[in-house]
Amino acid sequence: DMSISENVGALNNYLAKLMSGRFYAAARKTGEKVLGVMPPMLELAKRAEEHVKGMVTPGTLFEEFGFNYIGPIDGHNIEVLVQTLGNLRKLEGPQFLHVVTRKGKGYERAEDDPILYHGVTKFDPAAGIVAKAAGKPTYTQIFGDWLCDMAAQDSRLVGITPAMREGSGLVRFSQEYPDRYFDVGIAEQHALTFAAGLACEGYKPVVAIYSTFLQRAYDQLIHDICIQNLPVLFAIDRAGLVGADGPTHAGSFDLSYMRCLPNMTVMAPADEDECRQMLYTGFRIDSPVAVRYPRGSGPGVVPATAMQALAVGKGEVRRRGRRIAILSFGALLKPCLDAAEKLDATVANMRFVKPLDEDLIRELAASHEFLVTVEENTILGGAGSAVLEVLEKLGFNKKVLQLGLPDRFIDHGDPGKLLKNCGLDADGIHASIKTLVAE
Repeated sequence: DMSISENVGALNNYLAKLMSGRFYAAARKTGEKVLGVMPPMLELAKRAEEHVKGMVTPGTLFEEFGFNYIGPIDGHNIEVLVQTLGNLRKLEGPQFLHVVTRKGKGYERAEDDPILYHGVTKFDPAAGIVAKAAGKPTYTQIFGDWLCDMAAQDSRLVGITPAMREGSGLVRFSQEYPDRYFDVGIAEQHALTFAAGLACEGYKPVVAIYSTFLQRAYDQLIHDICIQNLPVLFAIDRAGLVGADGPTHAGSFDLSYMRCLPNMTVMAPADEDECRQMLYTGFRIDSPVAVRYPRGSGPGVVPATAMQALAVGKGEVRRRGRRIAILSFGALLKPCLDAAEKLDATVANMRFVKPLDEDLIRELAASHEFLVTVEENTILGGAGSAVLEVLEKLGFNKKVLQLGLPDRFIDHGDPGKLLKNCGLDADGIHASIKTLVAE
């Protein structure tokens, strides 16, 4: 009956009507009356009921497309489901089997709250999921709060999500601004084309989407948004490693596939406040913008209530040191600073992946012996590659160490341990730089 959030859209509404329509209900009741005087026949009818539904349910829409409609049948009745699938294999032509299931079936708590129990860690089934104590706000919550604050200031703002209201932090926005909230279902390509259309009409669309799911709509990103240079803001959640969700949900590639697009601005915040200010900055830019941030909480920087636009394409030096300059892109700034303390290295928070701060890169290259780039993105074509391109353009022959995600898919695991395994924690960064200097 649902995926992650409640199902939406015309097709879902049509299927719901098929399941609850008066025609099927009336036909079923009439059949029971007729067969009630013949108990053996009634039992036989109950066993074959799911097949009978295909005869009495008006699946006109699908038949108009050339499908033979069968259903709806109970997806939890394995015997009937297997038998139906076996029968369908014997039929010629396209078949449409309508299977009805209930999310969380078999566990009452999950049936009552299927959204909460969609993706769970270890818990006691007898007690259910116990609410966690309030901790640091996540980047997702920072985005959700900013979206509501910005919507209060600008009536042109609209929020779009492809079926990820809870995961992307849009629950509050959907409640406070229901007329400006659009869940387009699991249809990422439509989400971007829809955003492009709204932008053409003067709205300011904000597309809240996971990094891995944005990949599905890359063609629309190029053709419908970037070519037309439309002011669409992408709030890219789950950038980098995502822990338990594994390689299918990891946002390992967005810096690489976003920075190569003309007209696109790409930002990566180092902390919670910077995330809020970058979203505000991106919303004010009259062209496509992406702000990518990781899953979970940041280092604990309390976001300022006031919103202030950042200088586009400009980074900042967070620590001054000698010989070594670490160029940090995004949420790994904290381990970079920790490693720098042991190395007496300079640390720059680059902020922008596109446009890059070429002046800052020139300054760091001219005053340091070694440059190190750090990002939670594949090192192939990512921010480090962008720095190398700038150094080549500026004529520097500099020894550069690129640290990022390796050229392989990273498996499931604890996020901290995964970063450690990739050499992207403070100790790993320190060890890699020590090796570089020793060479």
